[in-house]
Amino acid sequence: MIKIWKTHQNKIILDNLDKDRLPLHVAIIMDGNGRWARQRGLPRTMGHRSGVEALRGIVRCASQIGIKYLTVYAFSTENWKRPQSEIGILMSLLKEYIRLELEELHRNDVKICVLGNIHQLPKDVGEEVIYACEKTKNNNGLVFNLALNYGGRAEIIQAFQGILHDISNNNLAREDLNEEVFAKYLDTADCPDPELVIRTSGEMRLSNFLLWQAAYSEIVVVEECWPDFNEESLLDTIRIYQNRERRFGGIKKVEE
Repeated sequence: MIKIWKTHQNKIILDNLDKDRLPLHVAIIMDGNGRWARQRGLPRTMGHRSGVEALRGIVRCASQIGIKYLTVYAFSTENWKRPQSEIGILMSLLKEYIRLELEELHRNDVKICVLGNIHQLPKDVGEEVIYACEKTKNNNGLVFNLALNYGGRAEIIQAFQGILHDISNNNLAREDLNEEVFAKYLDTADCPDPELVIRTSGEMRLSNFLLWQAAYSEIVVVEECWPDFNEESLLDTIRIYQNRERRFGGIKKVEE
C-alpha cells in the first residue's frame, strides 16, 4: 500500500505517478555535499552530515512507495584522494548512520547489501557494515545497496578475473560466456540493472558508477545538491522517468 505523504505537493506528484510503472531499481549518485556547504558558508563536514539526513528520507520514501532496489554511491574508489581528515569524517558518518538507522531499517524489512571492496575500509567501519548486512540478509523488502569503496572499472576487472579463474579451472566454458553470464560476476549479480539513475548537483557524468549496469538506464540530472534532494524530488524524478519512452536501441512503434 502506498502511503500518503506529509506535504500536499508530494501527494499531488504521487497521485500523478503510474503505480504499475515504478522503476524496479533506482540508483543515485549523491553529489554536491561540499558545494551545498560552501554556498552557505559552512564547513564541508556540515554538508556531509546534511547529506546523511537526506539519505534517511530517500530510503524511507523508496521503501514506502514500492521501489524494490535502491543503490546509492556512498564512497568511490577515487574518494581516497580526498584529504585524510575528510575521509575520516565520511567514515565516521557512515558508521553513525548504520548504527542509528539499522533497527528501523530492519523493522521495515529492508535488506542492506554492499557493492565494492569493503575490506579496505577502516576495520571498525567494515565490521559495522558486515553486521548490518548479516542482520538484514533474510529481509524481503527494499534491497538497499551501499556502494562503498566502489568503482565501475574495478568491478569489471574483478569480474574478468573471476571469469578467467573459472575458465582455467574448467568451471566455465569459454563459449558459454555472454552478457548474462558476465553479469553474474558483478557485485550486482542478484539485482536487475537500474532503470533510473539520478545524479544531483547538475553534473553530467557517471563518475565510474555502475558502468556496465547503466548501459540503458534512464538518467535524470537534477540541479539540487544532495542535501536538498528530498522525497518530493525523488517522486518528481520518477515522474520524469515515466514520461520517457525506453527503446533499448530500437525505434518507436508506429500504430497502423
